[in-house]
Amino acid sequence: MQKPTPVTPDAPTLIRTPLLTQQWLDLAFVHWAVEPAVVAGLLPRGTVPDTHDGVTYVGLVAFRMHRVGWLRLPGVPYLGTFPETNVRLYSVDAHGRRGVVFRSMDASRLIPVVMGRLGFRLPYLWSRMTVRSAGDIVTYSSSRRWPGPRGAYSRIAVRAGERIEEPTELEHFLTARWGMHNAFFGSASYLPNDHPRWPLHRADLLTCEENLITAAGLPAPTDAPVSVLYSPGVPVLLGRPSRPAGIPTP
Repeated sequence: MQKPTPVTPDAPTLIRTPLLTQQWLDLAFVHWAVEPAVVAGLLPRGTVPDTHDGVTYVGLVAFRMHRVGWLRLPGVPYLGTFPETNVRLYSVDAHGRRGVVFRSMDASRLIPVVMGRLGFRLPYLWSRMTVRSAGDIVTYSSSRRWPGPRGAYSRIAVRAGERIEEPTELEHFLTARWGMHNAFFGSASYLPNDHPRWPLHRADLLTCEENLITAAGLPAPTDAPVSVLYSPGVPVLLGRPSRPAGIPTP
């Protein structure tokens, strides 16, 4: 296994011919520390938990997906725009590529949910969702509809604070993730992404009522989150997935 690539605030590789374009807006990053052994069995074969100072993390990330588009075509205004809330883990593969693994991806548009499940084998779930802003407070809510478990829910509210001029190593580790690992015919594929450096803000967690984490097969958090961040968002390019050996898929 190769040594993990360094954590960098800027994408290490530019994506010149994107498979998808989109914007991620009004993001709340809420993270809890966990022992690597707790999550190791939930990652795709060929990956292990990525760690910072011997600890890995469970992330609850709520945001607005905006204008998803294919290639460099204009993004779709309705079907490509929706709230989303993810439960994610942190992974590294044998080639040293750091990424995230999504345990659940709740979204409010049925057609993108079905396309994500069938086309990319991602754990998309159809939910009733809202994102509301009032001054510096952003509230995210979700209630799962299909395929279940029905009633899995979240309600998160954060108050965005001052801009972080110099994020810590941990803040970079949790947000500067330049790819996604996903199960692909029994092994892990890797889908790279490219976007500008995150504009990050300190945030206060005002409300966090949820059972998405346990619905995703993880223990319920017992302590306060170790990191709460807010970002107004970034435009994103997604590249073509590659197989574990790094060979592009046909």
